Amino acid sequence: MGRAHEVRAKSMAATAAKRSALFMRASKEIYMAAKSGIPDPNSNLALRSAIEKWKGQQVTKDVIERAIQKAKGGSGEHYEPGRYEFFGPAGSYIIVDTLTDNVNRALTDVRTAVTRHGGHMGTVNYNFTEQGIIAFKGNNKDAVEEALILGDVDLREISEENGVIEVLMAPTSLSQAKEILKGMNITELEICEMRLLANEMIDIADPEEKRKFTEMMDALDDVTDVQAVYHNVNL
Repeated sequence: MGRAHEVRAKSMAATAAKRSALFMRASKEIYMAAKSGIPDPNSNLALRSAIEKWKGQQVTKDVIERAIQKAKGGSGEHYEPGRYEFFGPAGSYIIVDTLTDNVNRALTDVRTAVTRHGGHMGTVNYNFTEQGIIAFKGNNKDAVEEALILGDVDLREISEENGVIEVLMAPTSLSQAKEILKGMNITELEICEMRLLANEMIDIADPEEKRKFTEMMDALDDVTDVQAVYHNVNL
């Protein structure tokens, strides 16, 4: 099973109850990307990347278009990115990314969600590596791998399971890999983004500690300002 499986599973697991929060997170990121330059994905690489990322998480075209139109309308809203690091239950490591119009609120809400479930702030980023991730339906892993290698993509891992190919690469190779796949008529991507992945994953054997960690993840998912959560636990 590929290292990207955890990311793909999380991306595909949004329920109806979570869709509103998912759409809000997508809208904020796309809006800020559109405001950062020309609000046209053909001319704005950051916007194009944001759109591709959230399309892979089943964010609808209407949500994407509304966010772009909002940026075109000159809205005065502005969101600041933030990143917070924590030690969690049973030797777990957690990194939380936020995008907020109130930095103090974001920090308070995130810290509260973690500390109430046995975590505390600390430096853990050395346990993670940023990776470019692409996942798509297919059964031609060997051909894809050969094309990426010949295209000088800095390939780190490729796997195929249940009709889905997952590719990990250096973040700087993400755009190049997309172009190579496009040349192979592979354009429908389930995931296409940069993410932090833990260098080593752990299992939490103790039921109480695992419960704390699971409840912590649920609490963070409910924080309005949270954009992404990265951790090193096999769930």
